[in-house]
Amino acid sequence: MSSPKLLTVPQAMAALQVSRWTVYQLIRSGELASVLVGERCRRIPESALNDYVTRLCEEAA
Repeated sequence: MSSPKLLTVPQAMAALQVSRWTVYQLIRSGELASVLVGERCRRIPESALNDYVTRLCEEAA
């Protein structure tokens, strides 16, 4: 069993082609799930990023 891939905020920024502020805004609003590793390391599960993009595509259709 492989563990889920966790992305850093800069990796999520690159994948979505948005700013750091936008990624943190999506996290704060609950639109993009994230986890806290340790006390300060925010990570975004790759599956959460895929779910977010899927929702955007469904809303646009």
